[in-house]
Amino acid sequence: MFTQSQLQEIKNLLLPENKVVIITHYNPDGDAIGSSLGLKHFLKALGLEPIVIVPNDFPKFLKWMPEAKKTIIADYKRKMASDAIKDADVIFCLDFNAYNRIGIVGDWLANATAKKILIDHHQQPEDFDFVYSDVTIPATCQMIYHFIEALGKEDLVNQNIAECLYTGIMTDTGGFRFRSTSATTHRIVANLIEKGADPAMITSNTWDTNTVSRLHLLSLILGRIELVKDGKVAILYLKRDELKEFGFEKGDTEGFVNYGLSIAGTKMSAFFMEDLYEDFIKISFRSKDDVDTNAFARAHFNGGGHINASGGKYFKNIHETIEDFKEKIEEEEF
Repeated sequence: MFTQSQLQEIKNLLLPENKVVIITHYNPDGDAIGSSLGLKHFLKALGLEPIVIVPNDFPKFLKWMPEAKKTIIADYKRKMASDAIKDADVIFCLDFNAYNRIGIVGDWLANATAKKILIDHHQQPEDFDFVYSDVTIPATCQMIYHFIEALGKEDLVNQNIAECLYTGIMTDTGGFRFRSTSATTHRIVANLIEKGADPAMITSNTWDTNTVSRLHLLSLILGRIELVKDGKVAILYLKRDELKEFGFEKGDTEGFVNYGLSIAGTKMSAFFMEDLYEDFIKISFRSKDDVDTNAFARAHFNGGGHINASGGKYFKNIHETIEDFKEKIEEEEF
């Protein structure tokens, strides 16, 4: 958490006359959007009018959250986004720890004169004016709640804040099943429910929203899961022409990597997908126990993240990528 002196400095910045921007990472997920909107509603409760900016669009199943549709998508409104960042007095940087994680927005952020406040749970954060970084916490949404606690403003947590923060915690913990989910996480979730978060409604709005294209794609990858490393590693993949054939929409492949990890005996799952527009392979890694996907992704696949959940990028074709992965994973000890 921020030191007491830092918290006082931040309090002095959170004045109604100051312009506040909230930024999160490229390809925003539930924790990114939930933390951004949860913080937005909290700052509104303090009397501010913050703006949320995301580098690119996010899945439809996250757009039910309060004021999600007021988010500025930099891909679509570049001037509006860049002007807001340039004019800001304070910029909150949520769920990312490096400027290269936010696409073109990173250049605007680097040149901004605003005070930059990082709240994030990924490893090896870069320098910001204020840094709250904790890799042991399972979701940035939980960190936003701790931030509100540290400011002594828990009484301001309303239904809008509670719904957004609950969503991010739920999604980034895999439905509260990842090992980083703690007793503290559950206590915070209980508080959010008491403040108005409805678990049944949130779960339904977020996860019970399958499209036909998603189910077709899921059927396809489940039919060709490959196990390597004596059954400890599952491989799943999708090619660009398959995405086009079934009318892929952003968010359709969310959570696919977890199916590999659900197989008895697996310690790691890897999901490879050709980007729809550019020539690279997007990779998602998930693991159990002490299998460190972060170190593996950083070492071999231009990526990183958490120990048990990471991503990467590779610039060969999908078959070469998978073959390289097979070679590299056999060298790992677990």
